[in-house]
Amino acid sequence: MRITEPTDDFVIVDIPQAPKKHDATSQSATRSHRKHKVSESVVSRIIRVSEDEAELKAFYNVPGSETRHDRLTKFYTDELDSLPSHDFDTLSHEDKADFILLKGYLNRCTRNLSLEQKHNDEVETIIGAFASPIREWCEKRQRVDPIRPQEMAASLHKATGLVTRYREEIVNDKTSSSPRTSKVTAYRVTKTLAALQSLLAETVDFYKGYDPLFDWWVTVPHRDLDSSLTSLVATIREHLLDIRPGPDGSGDDDVILGDPIGRDGLLTELEAELICYTPEELLQIAEHEFAWCETEMRKAAVALGFSSSDWKSALEAVKNKYEPPGSQPLFIQSLVREGSAYVRQHDLVTVPPLAEEGIRMYMLSPRMQKVSPFFLGGPYLQVSYPTAAMPHADKLMSLRGNNRHFSRATAFHEMIPGHHLQEFVGARSGPRARARQGMFSTPFYVEGWALYWEMVLWDRGDFFVSAEDKVGSLFWRMHRCVRIVFSLRFHLGELSAQECVDMLVERVGHERATAEGEVRRSLDGSYSPLYQAGYMLGALQIMRLRREAVEVKDGMGEKEFHDRILAEGEMPIEMLRALILGHELTSDFGSSWRFYDL
Repeated sequence: MRITEPTDDFVIVDIPQAPKKHDATSQSATRSHRKHKVSESVVSRIIRVSEDEAELKAFYNVPGSETRHDRLTKFYTDELDSLPSHDFDTLSHEDKADFILLKGYLNRCTRNLSLEQKHNDEVETIIGAFASPIREWCEKRQRVDPIRPQEMAASLHKATGLVTRYREEIVNDKTSSSPRTSKVTAYRVTKTLAALQSLLAETVDFYKGYDPLFDWWVTVPHRDLDSSLTSLVATIREHLLDIRPGPDGSGDDDVILGDPIGRDGLLTELEAELICYTPEELLQIAEHEFAWCETEMRKAAVALGFSSSDWKSALEAVKNKYEPPGSQPLFIQSLVREGSAYVRQHDLVTVPPLAEEGIRMYMLSPRMQKVSPFFLGGPYLQVSYPTAAMPHADKLMSLRGNNRHFSRATAFHEMIPGHHLQEFVGARSGPRARARQGMFSTPFYVEGWALYWEMVLWDRGDFFVSAEDKVGSLFWRMHRCVRIVFSLRFHLGELSAQECVDMLVERVGHERATAEGEVRRSLDGSYSPLYQAGYMLGALQIMRLRREAVEVKDGMGEKEFHDRILAEGEMPIEMLRALILGHELTSDFGSSWRFYDL
């Protein structure tokens, strides 16, 4: 799992000198030069679109707002309409790839806005009567329009009455055989209400203290509405989402919720990722890979003295081989160094010295471990290990889930040659790679690259040698197969969040706490719907590309292949394939690569 941190970008501006006097010929040449200079390059356009989009989203930040939807729709449509497709044939191969990627990104954003609007409409039918005026006040503050405090106070007071009435309806409908709202929609409602509540508080704080009349009129109505919204969210969580309040009045933080995007949403995401398989076909791929893993796991179990049908007992035995308290950081550090030394010794990829020298390490808090039960990597390493204050059962599950052999199979995944090297090289590979990393980030490249190395080192035969290390490696590969299954089936509406947890425990052998952390992170909205599928599918794509580029007569060298992938930057793997293999690109390029034989 890659983590990121903010970076500072510095732009050097070349300020031209005042023009000198010149004749008509030179004036004409200058005009022609200016015309050429103002033509926006593809890379510059990507950077501009990325920055403009971020600016618009920061300003138009009111959830469910028609203004936000219309403004973003206009932005994406205008950018699509202004793409100079008539100049496509004059572009370089790299620029053609970026043109296609930008076009695909804008189309994806437009389609996702439509899906978002559909979900917003469902929410609006339930809370629109009181949410709509709250949005209006927040948008007035956004534009810094004049606000009449007496009018705002009356509006908030009226909204409080509507909120209270809706809350009473929910409680009364609890005994009905036909609940008013589905769990998915109820979850969306709670997220919308929480966001509006926060924005309204910011709106009030903006004026409060600077306008005595505003304080006099608005303070009490806002306090009442804020209290009513808090009660409404608690009621929805308890009555519609089955989240019971704890002893301190708060909800159960351990309940896992999620927001499935449906089959149409998955198809939109797959098209943007240049994956020409249906969700159902991807599920077949996952099951086929899982069967391979299970066969290998049976072999490892026999080597450890267990029967081939009892590989889960072998897995349990490996889990109990964990580092004692206090020694985990040094152990993880040794694994990181081992992975880096291995790829340098065998000359598999270029490792700049500073990439190793600058590795930093931190410990994950107990709260963070509920979401990330295993250590994380990227610009720095975050180690997951139980703390003294954690409950005894949680300590044991964390110890077993972060045992020596599970950790050995992923230390290089997170650092070198995995995510840390990936980010280090990408950040220093030039403006084009940085622009791609900003806009075209994809789990198929990010996580696919790291898991690809697990496959490469397995195939080499001299890295995972002991049966215990093989069990550790196979656990993760089985886990990535089931990630495809549970995430796609959840978004297809075929599994609940709890059933996803059960699947990881029963099919892969996860500790329940680590399974809950995996599902919570997968479904809490902080990752894209295809993120969990990107590990295995991205790795399989790169493995297939390796066969096409390296394992052929007069093919590329292995190190050259790996260095080229890192230098190109993030993008869907099929576009990376077109660049590496030199495939012809057209402005209407679409996915056609069948990288896996079903």
